[in-house]
Formats: sequence, C-alpha cells, structure tokens
Amino acid sequence: MHAHASANRAERGGATMSILTAMQEDLIRALRDRRGDIRARWETLLRIERVNTPLANPDALVFMIDWTCDELFAALNHPGRRRAGRSPESPARPECPCGRNPLLTYFAAGEQALEEALILEQASRPTLEPAQRDAAFAELQLAVREIARREIESFCAVCQYRMEPRTCSMETAVAAAAAPQVLPAPCNRSR
Repeated sequence: MHAHASANRAERGGATMSILTAMQEDLIRALRDRRGDIRARWETLLRIERVNTPLANPDALVFMIDWTCDELFAALNHPGRRRAGRSPESPARPECPCGRNPLLTYFAAGEQALEEALILEQASRPTLEPAQRDAAFAELQLAVREIARREIESFCAVCQYRMEPRTCSMETAVAAAAAPQVLPAPCNRSR
C-alpha cells in the first residue's frame, strides 16, 4: 500500500511538474506573441529617459531590442543552461563604476516593458496559480538581469571612465540621466 501511495504521489508530482512546465512554455509563447507590443513599450520607455551620453540616445539603442528579445526568449527556453552555477534567487541589477553606461537605462526600460507584458498576460489568466505567477516573474527577471549583467559588464570593460571609484546602479543612472547635463562647448579649430 505504501509503495502504491508513493507511486501515486510521484505520478501526481510528475503531472504537476508537466503542468508547470507546459504553463511556462505557454507564457513564453504568449510573451513572444506580444513581442511587437514589448518592443514599442521598450522604445517608449527609452525615449522618456534623459540622454546622459551620445551612446544613450534612443536612436542608437533601439536597434538592440530585437537582438535582446531573441537572447531573452532563447534563455527562457533553456533555463538549465543559464542556471548552471547560479543562485536561484534573482540577481541584483547590474552596476557600472562610472554611471555612464548607456545600457543601464536600456535594460531598466526593457525589464519594465517585459514585466508589464508578463503581468498583463498573467492577468488574462485567472486560473493561473500564484506560485506559477511568481515563478514565471522570477524566471523572467533572472533571464533579463543575467543578459543585462553580461552586456553591461562587456561595455564597462572598454569604458575610458572605468577607473573612477563611483559605483552606480541602474536606479542611480536613471536619476543621473534626469539631471540637467552641461555639455562642453564645441571646439572651433581652424585647419
């Protein structure tokens, strides 16, 4: 009898796991279907932010949205590869030593656009369990932040200001971008 109960639990556990997996795949598919809306919202959020460097100009960043979405959906479809050696908890937002990295606001805007799309999709599914909602949200956040960390660290590696001692998070960079910027006067050199 005990072996039979264990088998039933294992069977139910497997069914529950496959339901969770199928639901996750369904949410990923739904996010893919919302890709155009995600892109439009991401671009809108980028254009709201003040530009703190020429590379932070939205016209210079929007070309990356499709590539980033491709990376994100690939990561969501293969979470095991991403999780190898990582904590299951969502990582903190990436930091930049000088705060001039244009990808800070780019990924902050993207994370918001993606989270909004997921929340809207989840709201349209009243039978979705709270644990499933939370797990999907955490999975999305983890994937976005790992891609952001990789790209922000790559950009910071070639930054000419990287030796400055100031540490800047995405939140600080967004606040700094909102502050008025004083640009140097153009140089009028005669040839």
